[in-house]
Amino acid sequence: MEENRVGYIRVSSFDQNTDRQLDGLKLDRIFIDKASGKDIQRPELEKLLSYIRPGDTIVVHSMDRLARNLDNLRQLVHTLTSRGVRVQFIKESLTFTGEDSPMSTLLLSVMGAFAEFERALIRERQLEGITLAKKRGAFKGRKRVLTAEQINKVKERIAAGEMKSRIARDFGISRETLYKYLKENH
Repeated sequence: MEENRVGYIRVSSFDQNTDRQLDGLKLDRIFIDKASGKDIQRPELEKLLSYIRPGDTIVVHSMDRLARNLDNLRQLVHTLTSRGVRVQFIKESLTFTGEDSPMSTLLLSVMGAFAEFERALIRERQLEGITLAKKRGAFKGRKRVLTAEQINKVKERIAAGEMKSRIARDFGISRETLYKYLKENH
């Protein structure tokens, strides 16, 4: 059986660019999730897990792209390697095979912990920056997607009995955002 090199790319939101991850690598197939890493239940990750076979190699840009925390990272790598699949992280220059030594297990734990710590620091600095910007009056929050006129049209369509999911899709917003607009305009 021929080995497949399968790429996995994850970005946190739909507007983020996937180009820098795994650029220039020869891969047989790529799975791309545009979802938060906090949830291990990601559609493309699920497809990847169904697709791979023993002898395949999963190539990921960095550990934080596969999992957001150390527990999920170790669980996923263990699950994959126990199925005979190699996991290669490009940024960290590490590959896990399931026949790993105590040193490679330690490296996975240490590097994963550093990635988790780095994300926590970034989030902390981001929140501090937002707090300071709010004090200066420079932070206004996220830009509104719908205008007042569009919100009125949404309300008219809902009053006419249209499904909220269809309306949200037509306006290019999530149902959650639609509900938020409806809630704040009552």
